[in-house]
Amino acid sequence: MNVEQVREFCLTLPGVTEDSPYGPDMIVFRIERKIFLHLPLEYADPRIAIKLSPEKGLELRDRYEAVRPAFHMNKTHWNEILIENTFPDEQIKDWISESYTIVLNNLPKKLRVLYGA
Repeated sequence: MNVEQVREFCLTLPGVTEDSPYGPDMIVFRIERKIFLHLPLEYADPRIAIKLSPEKGLELRDRYEAVRPAFHMNKTHWNEILIENTFPDEQIKDWISESYTIVLNNLPKKLRVLYGA
């Protein structure tokens, strides 16, 4: 997957917005103002930072060199994943969806209901 494919996929998820609060080299994707994905643009090797359960994050970090704790973020929940030529597109989409769902499920009930959660 490349950066544009990640962007396109994120924008297909219900209620997702994008912005660049940290400057032009970082795009973030949110559901109800809560970030579920960071997409840095300054690296030669495209990557994303997503939320995963602590157990899943540790499992993936142990299994793959292309998954590591996300830089400048809570290392328990945020994971950086190299996205180009490392994993099948469907796997990356599944992880993005998982991050989206984690954030969605932590929203107040009245907001979750809007998105069918």
